[in-house]
Amino acid sequence: MSLINGVPAHILLVHAVVVLVPLTALAVVISAIWPVVARRFGVVLPVLALGTLATVPLTTEAGEWLENHVDSDPLVREHAELGDGLLPWALGLFVLAALVWWAARRSAADASGGSRWSGTPVRVAAAVLSLVVAAGAVVDVYRIGDSGAKAAWHDGYSKTATSTSDDD
Repeated sequence: MSLINGVPAHILLVHAVVVLVPLTALAVVISAIWPVVARRFGVVLPVLALGTLATVPLTTEAGEWLENHVDSDPLVREHAELGDGLLPWALGLFVLAALVWWAARRSAADASGGSRWSGTPVRVAAAVLSLVVAAGAVVDVYRIGDSGAKAAWHDGYSKTATSTSDDD
């Protein structure tokens, strides 16, 4: 993917990643902590995480295309290197979302039969793991976005205001 309506696709796709990764991270953490929420989300939780996971390589691929079409710059290279590290976090969110969804379904089914496979230790482990992966994903998105903004804007504006026709 290279251009969308004449605009580099990376510039547009990055907005999906910036919204979906923190949203998915929050949904996974809340669902891992409160199984009732996981049951209410139902299959939406892993579908959201799968959609989030899909946006990451698309955005990365579009970013690599854009990197090859701009002047070589250390800030752009740093941004590209950081961007390559997001996929494992997004994959972790998807795996946890699927496990939390499955555990919520299983515990609802087991509640009627009296067996509780997902006791407190499993729920605590899922909650802690979800917090770690969610924090890592959100921090990584922040670092990547910050480096991308610096790469895009480091020479793109004046530190002093320009005069406008309203000043005359």
